[in-house]
Amino acid sequence: MRTQKQQVGDSGEKEIVRHAPCPNCGKKLTGLPKNYPLYDVQCEGCSFRAQVKTSKSNSKSTVRGAGWDIIHKVLKAGFMSPPLIVNFNPPNRNQEILFFPFVPRSCLTKYRLSKNHRQANYAMFDYCGLDELPHFRLAKKGNKRFWMVNKEPKIKKYKIDCEPL
Repeated sequence: MRTQKQQVGDSGEKEIVRHAPCPNCGKKLTGLPKNYPLYDVQCEGCSFRAQVKTSKSNSKSTVRGAGWDIIHKVLKAGFMSPPLIVNFNPPNRNQEILFFPFVPRSCLTKYRLSKNHRQANYAMFDYCGLDELPHFRLAKKGNKRFWMVNKEPKIKKYKIDCEPL
């Protein structure tokens, strides 16, 4: 039987599949099987895949991640952490869906569950510092949804000067 938190996550993934287009090509996202490693959704038209996290609170900088072992092995093998879609859906407030195309390792914080938890001392991680990362906001325009670049980026913009060879 699924826990309350797992049920919230399942419903959040279903909302993303129903409402969010692929940020790469705009086609429909589909859900992957439960407990699929690292990814929760994939695109029907291209090779895009992403991790989905759901929070029943307002937008915040830290979101619970998952088990540390698999992400640690992926990062240790030289791969990047998967793109992240966060579904903030507080009761009686506006929903906000954010897409983070790149989450650096420095934004993954490892912790262990308490000794009183049913999975005592299990290694987990949180996504932290999300408010400082570049992201896209899923906005509603008419009846269609689309990806919109965040209007107020909190990170510095750099100008790159290119010289011809």
